Amino acid sequence: MKLKYFLSLILFLLFISCSNNNITPEFQEQITGKYLYNLDETVEVYFEDNKLLMKWRGKDRVAPLYLGDETFFMKEMNEKFKFLINPKDSIQYIALIPKQQIDTIRYDFRKLEVGEDVPSTYLKNKEYDKALISYLAIKEKDSLHVFIYESNFNSLGYRQLREDNFTDAIEIFKINVALYPESANVYDSLAEAYFKNGDTIKAVENYKKAIAIESGNRRAKEFLKKYD
Repeated sequence: MKLKYFLSLILFLLFISCSNNNITPEFQEQITGKYLYNLDETVEVYFEDNKLLMKWRGKDRVAPLYLGDETFFMKEMNEKFKFLINPKDSIQYIALIPKQQIDTIRYDFRKLEVGEDVPSTYLKNKEYDKALISYLAIKEKDSLHVFIYESNFNSLGYRQLREDNFTDAIEIFKINVALYPESANVYDSLAEAYFKNGDTIKAVENYKKAIAIESGNRRAKEFLKKYD
């Protein structure tokens, strides 16, 4: 019994060793990078000592199981996958293996180009122009998506105001204005940020926009009585 167990262990280790040898340096270079998991999240693929690792949803060292034939299993997603070039666009993808034979391979997660990222990363890095373009793209696809809630940008902007990061607050509120141009609240918040940054003219301009949408805006009226 012990001999049978020992032989099975040896065969398993040989299989893993042979399988790992199939992960060539060229393959590693080809698949290393960030992949678009959804509209504002990525899966990052990298290698350490020829072992594939992933960064995903706050976990830095997710280690998928290598099954051979360049196929992996990631228990965190409960998915088997390969890294494949999609013939439709010639782009590298993490392609999910179908669970049933009648299904087809799904080219789900596109590899991002060098320098390309998701909106929240642009925002974190203070690349506000890129963040705006990306958030507008999300709105075009789904105007009710959780990633572009007006309240979230408002909260983030006021967090910057409380920390006296006036320029950052202004840029965040400007994104909110672009996303929700029919909302009085976004102009009200932007006006406050401009005023705290010492720009009374732009504060007046935006408070007027807030009143044009919501005539009963008390704070805007009081401000305009004093500064307009």
